[in-house]
Amino acid sequence: MPDDSPTIGLRVVDTLAAVDPLQWDACALAPGSGGNPFLSYRFLKALEDSKSVGRRTGWQPQYLLAEDSEGGLLGAVPLYVKGHSQGEYVFDHGWAQAFERAGGRYYPKLQAAIPFTPVPGPRLFARPGPLADGVRDAMIDMLAKIAGDNGISSVHATFCTEAEWKRFGEHGWLLRLGQQFHWQNNGYRSFDDFMGALSSRKRKAIRKEREAVRREGLTVKALCGAEIRPEHWDAFFAFYMDTGGRKWGTPYLTRTFFDILGTTMADKVVLVMAEADGRPVGGALNLKGDDTLYGRYWGCLESHAFLHFEACYYQAIDYAVAHGLQRVEAGAQGDHKIQRGYLPVPTYSAHWIPDAGFRRAVADYLSRERPAVEQEIEGLMQYSPFRKENE
Repeated sequence: MPDDSPTIGLRVVDTLAAVDPLQWDACALAPGSGGNPFLSYRFLKALEDSKSVGRRTGWQPQYLLAEDSEGGLLGAVPLYVKGHSQGEYVFDHGWAQAFERAGGRYYPKLQAAIPFTPVPGPRLFARPGPLADGVRDAMIDMLAKIAGDNGISSVHATFCTEAEWKRFGEHGWLLRLGQQFHWQNNGYRSFDDFMGALSSRKRKAIRKEREAVRREGLTVKALCGAEIRPEHWDAFFAFYMDTGGRKWGTPYLTRTFFDILGTTMADKVVLVMAEADGRPVGGALNLKGDDTLYGRYWGCLESHAFLHFEACYYQAIDYAVAHGLQRVEAGAQGDHKIQRGYLPVPTYSAHWIPDAGFRRAVADYLSRERPAVEQEIEGLMQYSPFRKENE
C-alpha cells in the first residue's frame, strides 16, 4: 500500500465469537455475494457452536481478519487448519500421497473454504470501499506468509469466484478448474414452461419420473421458515445420517447443527419432505440466497423410484420458478443432472505451495488438467436436454 494509505492490520482468531456479527456480514455478504447464506456469520457460527468444526473434526477455525487502525473489520477469510482432505469436494488426495512419498509432510494444511460445502462464492471477504482491493491483496499475501512462517505445506482457496481466481493467479498461486451442474431460470413462469424448453424426448422422460413418484402414493412438499418443526428436523437428520454413513463413513454435521440452523436461519431454509401415508421417507435440504437456491443434503429411509430426482431437482426448480430465483445449484458431481436441465459450469480454486519441487509437479499437473476440464464441459454441453433451434 502507498505510504499515505490507511494501515491494514491482519490477525488470526480461532472463533467467530471474537468477531462482531454485523461487521462480518458487512464483508461476507457485500454486493456481489448474492446473499450467499453459507458465507454468513449465522451459518459459520452454527458449525462452530454445534461442534461440527473444531480440533477433533480436522477442521480447526483460524479466521484471517483484516482491520483498520480502530479495529473495524475491513475483510476476512474463512480459514481452517486441516488434518485431512475430507469434506472439501476439490480432491487433493493424490497430491498428499505424492508429497509424503517424497518425504514431505502434507498435513496440516490451510483451507480457505466453507466446510463440507461445495458452493461457489467469495473467499476473500472485503467491506465495499476504496480499500477493498488492497485488503484482498493483503489477505492473499498473508495466507502465503502464514504457510511459510509455520512450515505448512499448502493453502487452498476452493470454490472461489472467477475474479478471485484471477487475483490469486496474479499473486503466483496455482489455478485449478472444476465443474458443477447448475440450473438457470430463463424467465420461466411455471415448471411446464421450463418443460416446454426441453426436447420432446426429455420432456416425456421427466414426466414419467414425476408420475412414478405420484403413483407410489408419495406426497412431496417444500417447507420454509416456521413451517419446519422439530419433528421435520428429526426425520431429516435420520435421512442425512443414512446417506452420510453410506457415502462418507462419518457424517460431518451433528444433530445440534440442524437445531441451530432451524432456530437462527429458518428464513433461509427450504426443506423438501416426502411422506408415504403421513410417514416421512425422504427429503432434501436447500438454503436460499438473494437469487439462488442451493441444494445441499439428501437422504431417504425407503427406496422409491425417482424420489431422489423429484426431491432434489424438480422440487428445487418448482421452488425457484415460483419465487423468482435465477439459479439452482445442486451441489457437486453428477452427470445425470444434465438430463434434468442442470448444465455444466466451471468452478475455480487456487493453491499456494511453498516447496519449489512440489510446486513444479502440481503446476505441471494443473497445466494438463485445466484444458481437459474445459474440453469435458464443452463435450457435456452436447447432451443438453434443451431444444435446438431447428426443433
